[in-house]
Amino acid sequence: MKKENPVVWFEIYVDDMERAKNFYETVFDTELSELPNPTGGSDLEMMAFPMTMDKVGGAAGALTKMEGVKAGGTSTIVYFGSDDCAIEEARVESAGGKVFKSKTSIGKHGFIVLATDTEGNMIGVHSMN
Repeated sequence: MKKENPVVWFEIYVDDMERAKNFYETVFDTELSELPNPTGGSDLEMMAFPMTMDKVGGAAGALTKMEGVKAGGTSTIVYFGSDDCAIEEARVESAGGKVFKSKTSIGKHGFIVLATDTEGNMIGVHSMN
């Protein structure tokens, strides 16, 4: 796992994208921009906070609306950076967690693994390989 800043991405799950977008743009005096669904489907909407993906230090992120995921509870997912997210995936169950989604391609943006920790929180691991 990367040591200098292991958090590379976050998602804040929402039920009403327009309402949430207006809230965050107003509160933080910023403009969110639409991110296309990397799989091309219609089951995911994302509005990104301003970001520079190649900057060291700091995490990028987006408001996200996805079928089957309600806001609240486990609606915020922090993604940890990795050289290969399959490495961390292999450690999840022996550490007491559960793999929710095995290593999955997100197109040109790399790969992710989703897992729940011992407390029931959803976390993500991201890698380009």
